[in-house]
Amino acid sequence: MTRKKLIAGNWKMNKTSAEAVALALEIVQAAGKQSEVDIVVCPPFTALESVSKAVDGSLVKLGAQNMHFEASGAFTGEVSAPMLRAFFATHVILGHSERRSLFGETDELVNRKVLAALKNQLRPIICVGESLAEREAGSTLKVVQAQTEKALEGVSRELAPAIIIAYEPVWAIGTGKVATTEQAQEVHAFIRGILTKLLGEALAQRVRILYGGSMKPANAPELLAQKDIDGGLIGGASLEARSFLELVRAAAGAA
Repeated sequence: MTRKKLIAGNWKMNKTSAEAVALALEIVQAAGKQSEVDIVVCPPFTALESVSKAVDGSLVKLGAQNMHFEASGAFTGEVSAPMLRAFFATHVILGHSERRSLFGETDELVNRKVLAALKNQLRPIICVGESLAEREAGSTLKVVQAQTEKALEGVSRELAPAIIIAYEPVWAIGTGKVATTEQAQEVHAFIRGILTKLLGEALAQRVRILYGGSMKPANAPELLAQKDIDGGLIGGASLEARSFLELVRAAAGAA
């Protein structure tokens, strides 16, 4: 089965609203009408409304970088799924390694967010991956399996095709280090195997697994050519239209 490639830009805590609109418009102008590759941009919360308007009418989709699992309530500083949907967001990044390491998010918390996202017609981009210490200890697959299985606990077979997994070797994020193509494909294939056990072969083949460890124009073609690598969750290279669009082109070439 051929899965449509997906390139998602995680802008992290970068771009004012005006800067975010300028970047979104550049992406829309260059690739907003192409349908070979799914494109998602994930600006900071303060730019969601303005970027929503900038991508309106194009095929570029809007994502958020995080959300709370409750619909509303006394959760100062948090944002809910219904709030994201009001801006016509379609995707949300959950369990990013920075949320886990810097803000103490647990596998259980990520699972609650996944279920809340699906309930509100948001496609969760669920991040899993190991730290450098865990890789050096030989625990990569054990860590990835635990994170993946917990994140998907309670996800119905009916909603499972909406999920997206992003494998991000934590040691390769923002460090300039990149997993080899073989290392990346090995873990992606392992995740596909977990999905097969949980959901069955047919559903597992529909779920897209993105690579989120410093994908750049230089290494993208080789990574995207791998059987189980269905796109990228892009950090630094998504903050500049030229490099992000190069990744979209690489994904189109590998489709």
